[in-house]
Amino acid sequence: MTDAPSRPSAGTGPADARDFTYSVVIPVFNSEQIVATTVDRTLAVFRDAGLRHELILVNDGSEDGSWAVVSELARTTPGVVAIDLLTNYGQHHANVAGMREATGDYVITMDDDLQNPPDQALLLIERAMEGYDVVFGRFETKQAAGYRRIGSKMISMINRRVFGQPSNLTVSNFRILRRDVVTRIVTSRTAHPYITGQALMYSSQRANVDVRHDPRPVGSSNYNLVRIVRLLMTILFSYSSFPLRLGALLGFVLAGLSFLFGAYLVISRVVNDTRVPGWTSLMVLLSIFNGFSIALLSILGEYVVRTLNAVSDPVTSHVAELVRGPASEQPG
Repeated sequence: MTDAPSRPSAGTGPADARDFTYSVVIPVFNSEQIVATTVDRTLAVFRDAGLRHELILVNDGSEDGSWAVVSELARTTPGVVAIDLLTNYGQHHANVAGMREATGDYVITMDDDLQNPPDQALLLIERAMEGYDVVFGRFETKQAAGYRRIGSKMISMINRRVFGQPSNLTVSNFRILRRDVVTRIVTSRTAHPYITGQALMYSSQRANVDVRHDPRPVGSSNYNLVRIVRLLMTILFSYSSFPLRLGALLGFVLAGLSFLFGAYLVISRVVNDTRVPGWTSLMVLLSIFNGFSIALLSILGEYVVRTLNAVSDPVTSHVAELVRGPASEQPG
């Protein structure tokens, strides 16, 4: 690995991509039929471009023969590393596991199903050479189901609120990150990694580049509605105190309404002479205490989350096996 790359000085042209090394991290899940083709095409792109590279395949608890395919590729193909995770942790955990093994000056993350065409990674690299910390691929036409497009829009709305995503920036899982951004991500103390949000938090210069998004040639996407909802919950509850603050606000509102209701009951008792003994005082006390309880529970929840974030284990996944094949003969 070379020293961490520096941004081009003002007024100078883009840096030479051949001066740096690149790690391509690909999470693999139930892609036995397509992953070998993805690997072959990715390696061919980097070899033809004369770029020093390594390819890190992270098997995320696949239920088919994906591990057999990627481990054999790692044993026989120079520059390929295969990681088998203990169980299915999810795409972002798999990416972090791959980043921990990555040695490149830049890390590129992409899918295993060829919807991110490997040749488009060169566009990410070209844009990164202009001095950006993170470059996200912006799909010209996204080949995805309608619910996934809606989910992407919801996630973008949350990203803008939680991570300060600029309104003119489009994020995606097809991206390139500088070594210093990757280091911040893998050393951050969180039990629930979210690469996109962390990339936004740990970078200052971000950009987009238009890339192709091809249809999946084999099978269907593993990223279903349930996974999208889980990701939304991860962002909201792991990186934002918005749900707790909303609960606290509702608690205080209910407490205020309880006071008003209690006052109404007292006045009603005096004016209308309620005939049920003790009813008014009981309702007043219940209203006040319940309102206070909701507010206090919300405040305590805020402190619990802050404490959990402070003591979270940085190891978010466990590796069952790692296969590193023959040394790669790199350009230069």
